[in-house]
Amino acid sequence: MSERGNGGGRRNEQGRQRNRGAAGERRFSVAAPSQRKRRADPARLVAFEVLRAVAEEDAYANLVLPARIRESRLDRRDAAFATELAYGALREQGLYDAVLARCVDRPLPQLDGAVLDALRLGTHQLLSMRVPTHAALDETVGLARAVIGAGPSGLINAVLRKVAARDRDEWVAELLEDLEDGVSRSALEHSHPEWIVRALRQSLAAHGRRADEIEDLLAADNQAPVVNLVALPGLGSLDEALAQGAEPGTLVPGSAYYAGGDVARLESVRGGTTRVQDAGSQLVAWALANAELPGGGRDSVWLDLCAGPGGKAALLAAVAARRGATLTANEPTPHRAELVRRALQAVPEEHWILTVEDGRDYGNADNAGRFDRIMVDAPCSGLGALRRRPESRWRKSPQDIAELTILQGELLDAALSALRPGGVLAYVTCSPHPAETRAVVEDALRRHPDARLLDTGAAADAVCLGGTLGAAHPLDARRPQGGSAEPESSAEPGNGVEPGNTVQLWPHVHRTDAMFLALLTKGAPGIPATED
Repeated sequence: MSERGNGGGRRNEQGRQRNRGAAGERRFSVAAPSQRKRRADPARLVAFEVLRAVAEEDAYANLVLPARIRESRLDRRDAAFATELAYGALREQGLYDAVLARCVDRPLPQLDGAVLDALRLGTHQLLSMRVPTHAALDETVGLARAVIGAGPSGLINAVLRKVAARDRDEWVAELLEDLEDGVSRSALEHSHPEWIVRALRQSLAAHGRRADEIEDLLAADNQAPVVNLVALPGLGSLDEALAQGAEPGTLVPGSAYYAGGDVARLESVRGGTTRVQDAGSQLVAWALANAELPGGGRDSVWLDLCAGPGGKAALLAAVAARRGATLTANEPTPHRAELVRRALQAVPEEHWILTVEDGRDYGNADNAGRFDRIMVDAPCSGLGALRRRPESRWRKSPQDIAELTILQGELLDAALSALRPGGVLAYVTCSPHPAETRAVVEDALRRHPDARLLDTGAAADAVCLGGTLGAAHPLDARRPQGGSAEPESSAEPGNGVEPGNTVQLWPHVHRTDAMFLALLTKGAPGIPATED
């Protein structure tokens, strides 16, 4: 048979494809065209669909993935595989793209988005999962054939073979050879944007920790977080979860760590009396709910100013119900307000009210001094939740923080206006960035002479298991006094005000998201409370 007759010499007598190896020798593919995999493995298809939704629809992986798993009816093992594959490919995107750039003969932005996502999935299997090389190659090419096309599958096969020529450590060592700056090296090795590495180093120092903890922090960001559960007090129970292998939480009471697969299988979760919520979020809600009111008196009118998606609101409302109080949960975005409504449905409806307003409107005269306890879980960059939202590190920019700090200050101003003298306000962010945390509080204290910072560390210690977080840090809140060129601290000894502090949690220290908490009040110490 002539070379043209058998595919120009590219196929042998059995119809197998011939290609050139790394050294230029000719060899034939293992499978004939009729034998090549054309069906997508269900777990890998779910992971691919999640990456496509993130890229094309600006979706959040942690919201898309559970729905895709249920729709595809994956069993526990396949669901775990799809979860690791999707989250891992998103989390390590920076490193994998650097590897792929060495293996593709064109700039990565010129690749079709679906092809690039398939390459990232294959690279994660090859470099970071215990998937045999042949399986990672065959299954990724089969996925590509099924959902992208035969043409791109050839490119994907060729590129992934180049990736497979080295293991992860060898790739990292090769890529680091071209980098001298410490930040750049950390960013590559731990797959974070350089600006985030710098911001987190600054955050560690600003909150009283050593900057050289950055490597541990970045590594913790890349660890798959264990699902945290909370039983709504007086309503939920962890018995079902504990019976299925969950472990009691170590940070706050009424919590558990669950590694048993899809939590929707738990009846208590489906009923809303047990919820998925990071232990750090639980702690800041408990700290607000249990903090002593400096002015004493009435404790029945509570507010969650930025309630979506409803986790903290549900916990606060359950506590309020046990104490005969009522929580107003406000969320300005209608679709997020609906999530809050669903979260609150397990709590008796006479103990909560849902409003859909701009939180800044609560600073008007009608709400002045109206609330005893206020939660301000302010919109933020989310730099403290990178391990749970792996795609977010590639979406954020420093400009986002500059814009958010303005909104954060306005919301805190509104909340302070709505807080009654002697009440307690919690300012919370899921970000350790000093511009979103300490600076916002310091600026608010300057604008509100009647406001002061409380001993937040003591309040947090009082509600955590073990009695101490070791996370409180003094806040240098300075404000001008009578036009003096040297401003005095608002918490100087002898002025009757105890020095306040803030709390910053960390993934590498507390096994939580990097939650920030500052508790504030207003009015002089011992001010009489409003009784009605």
